[in-house]
Amino acid sequence: MSTPSSTTTRPASTGLDRFFRISERGSTVAREVRGGVVTFFTMVYIVVLNPIILSGIKDGSGTFIGGVTDLNESKLLVAVGTAVIAGVMSILMGVVANFPIALAAGLGINGLIASMVLTHATAERITFADLMGLVVIEGLIITVLVMTGFRKAVFRAIPPPLKVAISVGIGLFIAFIGVIDAGFARRPSSPGSVPSELGIGGNLNGWPTLVFVVGVFLIAVLLIRRVKGAILIGIAAATALAMVLEAVFQIGPRVYTDKGLQNPEAWSLTVPKLPDSITNTPDLGILGQFSLLGSFGKLGLVTAVMFVFSLLLADFFDTMGTIVAIGGEAGLLDQEGNPPNTERILIVDSLAAVAGGAGGVSSNTSYIESASGVGEGARTGLASIVTGVLFLLATFLAPLFAIVPSEAAAPALVIVGFLMMQQVTNVDWSDLEVGIPAFLTIILMPFTYNITVGIGAGFIAWVLVRIAKGHAARIHPLLWAVSGLFVVYFVKAPLEQLLTR
Repeated sequence: MSTPSSTTTRPASTGLDRFFRISERGSTVAREVRGGVVTFFTMVYIVVLNPIILSGIKDGSGTFIGGVTDLNESKLLVAVGTAVIAGVMSILMGVVANFPIALAAGLGINGLIASMVLTHATAERITFADLMGLVVIEGLIITVLVMTGFRKAVFRAIPPPLKVAISVGIGLFIAFIGVIDAGFARRPSSPGSVPSELGIGGNLNGWPTLVFVVGVFLIAVLLIRRVKGAILIGIAAATALAMVLEAVFQIGPRVYTDKGLQNPEAWSLTVPKLPDSITNTPDLGILGQFSLLGSFGKLGLVTAVMFVFSLLLADFFDTMGTIVAIGGEAGLLDQEGNPPNTERILIVDSLAAVAGGAGGVSSNTSYIESASGVGEGARTGLASIVTGVLFLLATFLAPLFAIVPSEAAAPALVIVGFLMMQQVTNVDWSDLEVGIPAFLTIILMPFTYNITVGIGAGFIAWVLVRIAKGHAARIHPLLWAVSGLFVVYFVKAPLEQLLTR
């Protein structure tokens, strides 16, 4: 018995182990490194996707984001800025909060910024820099809410059953993301049909879909056989298969034109082939391109405030849901469903919003894809540091990291979604006061492709059900306030129209 004891306690003598509490949380340095690598490969798509969303649109100044007139230059600026901010903030999360969660530009928020430019560029002359200024303001507001304890108080006021439902809903959501990203399920090409369907026309066409299916089953088998590094092995094997298929069949990328989607059976974002060069010289010119107050004079006070309000609620509650889900999957939550170092996690996430806006690449937020690293065994902030370092390396080695297609990384999201769904048994479904709000929370996340909507619906339903049962006195005061804010969030469009008449 003495030999195993000495073996298990030996890592605790190192400074790295003590700082990150690796052994205390039942992990090892190797598992943390593997987890950080897996998290990186499941979210590095944002380096490709963020430029696609934000570039290609000219703002009120007549230039693309980054203040340039060349589209390719704009995309490269956004890609580098995205990777730099993600790298720095993920490392900060690991060092300050010691939590296995990485950060990057938030999907949805970048789309909102792009849509605002499309809507207001011509008449109001709005620029990307103006809107990034509003992102900075939102980040500063949410940072103040953390420092005053309000954000943590709201977090602790969430009833435990809703925290479980949030985690389960996010599990279902990320599995859905994986299925959609891989093209296994898609929006039908013919109008008036079902909202989504299997593959193309109800058939699993295309070699990329095969890569996804093989990846899912390979990771599942490896997990069942308790193979260490199952998720990372699955991603690597699926990538190797993808590269072979691309070399043999010359599949190429999906292309969107004025006539619609061309080559639908091809790779969705990244073509898995060896690049001509594995290095590039990063251009940091986009960093600092924001105008703090420029939007107020162009958009008007009401529109600018409603935009900040939308960003605020999305950042505020997306992060809460994400850290609950990650903490639950990692077994790091206390009896009330709260993760360790909650305030530190929230302060880094809030500062990430400021950094993303100031960096000109959209608000950065905690990524639910970090659950893939947790599924690989990550339990500490060391995994986040590994992910952050890889993001920084990606600014120099972008062509190399671009080899992994989303079809090879998406299987990890599906498997981790399954692991997170296992918590569904912790909800008392026989109690309708609990079951109805939990059900709405879970289903509306994937159905609306929005974590905040699911959380908001759950909060409002929790309050309404208790009122209907005559239990209004049991509702936490902060739940009343937050539910009211969510009502405003859901009706913000007609409310904005009313206020601007």
